Amino acid sequence: MPSPQLQPQRRACARRARHGAGAAALLSAALLATPGSAADDGASVGQPAPALVVQQLDGKTFDLARERGKVVIVNFWATWCSPCRAEMPLLDSFYQRYRARGLVLIGVSVDDAQDRAEVVRVMQQRSYPAALAASAKTNGFGPPLAVPMTWIVDRSGTVRARLLAGNAVTERSLTQAIVPLLPPAAPQ
Repeated sequence: MPSPQLQPQRRACARRARHGAGAAALLSAALLATPGSAADDGASVGQPAPALVVQQLDGKTFDLARERGKVVIVNFWATWCSPCRAEMPLLDSFYQRYRARGLVLIGVSVDDAQDRAEVVRVMQQRSYPAALAASAKTNGFGPPLAVPMTWIVDRSGTVRARLLAGNAVTERSLTQAIVPLLPPAAPQ
């Protein structure tokens, strides 16, 4: 069960799931961040990415600042959020396709620390690393407005996009937001 702070997010996630793709699409369009727009949390599109230092489920430390020179996807999600779980296969395949070009992806679960076993179980099906937000040493992003919430950080450490709502993460949205930020593919 999520903490009281995340109860409204859980309800919002459940409402999006109940009202289907049409409502989620409208909400997605309304909530996509534009350059210079600030979220109610610590990140803003067009500005330097906030600090994020968190212990991954495998015990390694993820430090966003150390990923400078790579494009990073920071995906906030939860095991109880069906739109979050629905976008995970797409995130995973996109990550596998582009990680050789310098793409990094971290899934940050907003589940409570006591739900770690469920988070581990869900992530066993994915190739990208994950962490619990509750174990963050530093989380300058703050608690997400809703989940799923996905941030795109460019190679210089600047936030370039925020994708929010049940179907904002699509092949097209990821390709448009991320591929231009990646270094060119090596000639074959």
